[in-house]
Amino acid sequence: MEKYNSPNNGFTKENKEFAAQAINLQKQYGHGDTAVTALHNINIGFYQGEFTAIMGPSGSGKSTLMHCMAGLDSVTSGQAMIGDTDLSKLGDKELTVLRRDRLGFIFQSFNLVPTLTAEENITLPGDIASRATNGEWFAEITSRLGLSERLKHRPSELSGGQQQRVACARALVSKPEIIFGDEPTGNLDSNSSREVLEILRTSVDQDGQTVVIVTHDPRAASYADRVVFLADGEIVDELRGGSMDNILATMTSLEKED
Repeated sequence: MEKYNSPNNGFTKENKEFAAQAINLQKQYGHGDTAVTALHNINIGFYQGEFTAIMGPSGSGKSTLMHCMAGLDSVTSGQAMIGDTDLSKLGDKELTVLRRDRLGFIFQSFNLVPTLTAEENITLPGDIASRATNGEWFAEITSRLGLSERLKHRPSELSGGQQQRVACARALVSKPEIIFGDEPTGNLDSNSSREVLEILRTSVDQDGQTVVIVTHDPRAASYADRVVFLADGEIVDELRGGSMDNILATMTSLEKED
């Protein structure tokens, strides 16, 4: 496959169309002869109000890219930007505040606190920040996600799909600048997976939310506006408005080359 040239090369920090950007981003693990470069000189921007899916073969660097962009992992060189904020210039406390106040997260394992009710899990980030939750928005989100009658239940009393909807509500309720999802449908059956993807799609179309997910599932990626493909730590292709068949064909070609 020919080397991919990102259409976002040459963007600047002043370009307000991007909710997040990677600029010459490199990520290396280890040193010397044992060093492994997980990401090679990544340049890409994630547009505001858009749903992006990141795909690639196992070991391609897709989760590493998302973790670097979300401030969950440090970069070796280059920049990971949220808006105009360069994450590499922030200390641990500043990163914690940024993740809490400006980002939303949805993980494969739900990451709910088992001793808290659904309502308490949803409002937890705001409670930690001593920030009042907008009651009207909370009611709209929990109603939209079908959680109004489950708010007093603890995670053990909820199905997997309901737990992931609680995680979605937690990510959405603060209206973050960007929501990152790491295999958010990986532990769900097909019906629950569809529900979660429709929630994310609606948040983009109706609320102008920015969503970036890592997924191995072409069906999940087909909900996105844009699918970015990684292989061997480099961006090698992207599709816009691609069907599940187009996405699957691109993934199959990458796995054959891998």
